[in-house]
Amino acid sequence: MSLRSVNRLFTPVTLRAFRFQSTSYSSILVSKKGEKENVGFIQINRPKALNSLNTQLMTEVISAMKDFYADEKVGCIVLTGNEKAFAAGADIKEMNSLSFQRHYKERYLDFWNDINKIGTPIIAAVNGYALGGGCELAMLCDIIYAGDKANFGQPEIKLGTIPGAGGTQRLTHAVGKARAMEMVLTGKFITAQQAEKYGLVAAVFPAHQLVDETIKTAETIASMPKMAAMMAKESVNNAYEMSLEQGCHFERRFYHFTFATNDQKEGMAAFQEKRKPNFTDS
Repeated sequence: MSLRSVNRLFTPVTLRAFRFQSTSYSSILVSKKGEKENVGFIQINRPKALNSLNTQLMTEVISAMKDFYADEKVGCIVLTGNEKAFAAGADIKEMNSLSFQRHYKERYLDFWNDINKIGTPIIAAVNGYALGGGCELAMLCDIIYAGDKANFGQPEIKLGTIPGAGGTQRLTHAVGKARAMEMVLTGKFITAQQAEKYGLVAAVFPAHQLVDETIKTAETIASMPKMAAMMAKESVNNAYEMSLEQGCHFERRFYHFTFATNDQKEGMAAFQEKRKPNFTDS
């Protein structure tokens, strides 16, 4: 069973020829990182606007993620901003220009959920502010690492509205109802250290080391068999969508599927032979 076959079966994103090197982006910087260049790297690049998220920027982010997903050499994606801001929120000027009718008819923000359909694991490297839509974008990723000066928050209530890209839902799953209520109803920020304590963030690093440490983890993930990584990611995510019985059933089926792959055979043979496995993503 090929990696592309698994992609078609389990994650409904249309695969395209990898083309990021020839794509011109105005709001993000895109490259490959790591010793084997197997880490897709996306940097939000609107510094004058504190990396505020508008439709064009998010379209570019999702396009780059889909292209990295289609590149079978890439096993993990890193999304970051700069040391001052991961993303200080959605673009207020853009939002304020939209009527209720346009919001509703055009399903404003719905397309952000396309990130959930990316099978490749994604790590958010958060320095500075991750507020409103910025916090929601980070939570759409699979792992969040933070610089020691990072701040997280959902301050939409101070603007007379509420989160619209999953903030009330994903934040509650991550930090629990009481803390999510406090953050959403007061608009207060939490520090990187609090975010790690609450379970929103996996690890905190000095700000100047954050990206390098994130790339190290991304390289580790990218070195794993890609089909198993994708199955593991989807299984963990389904823990939030299914009952325990359903989730365990789903997990077992994916576990069974791994035994149809060459990488499972290679991994177990290498373990028995006390050598490093040579995964071929097949």
